[in-house]
Amino acid sequence: MAGEVSFFELGVGDAGQARTFFGGLFGWDFEPGTTDGGGFAIRTPNVPGGLHGADSGASPYLFFRVDDMEAALVRVRELGGSADDVELGGGEESVARFGRFQLCQDDQGTPFGLHQPPPGA
Repeated sequence: MAGEVSFFELGVGDAGQARTFFGGLFGWDFEPGTTDGGGFAIRTPNVPGGLHGADSGASPYLFFRVDDMEAALVRVRELGGSADDVELGGGEESVARFGRFQLCQDDQGTPFGLHQPPPGA
């Protein structure tokens, strides 16, 4: 189903330090991600997430599931929103493992993300 929260991403200054903090706080499990800079995939009981470093000023990124990224991006723009020119991710391996991600803004400038999970997810 489209529209539910399907992924979150935490941008932090130091990924290892954040892993220790959030792992200790919530009991999350981490595994190495596919991005440079010591990123991690986060396994939670509900919504999977990611953690990346070198992004100390970031707010948490919230991604909503879509079944068709291209159609969703067309609809975002039709409704007066915008999307970044560059899709997030680390290439074919990352897309196969985590799916496709795109940062957008609604018609008032509020940031959000779209996530098309990989096939079979």
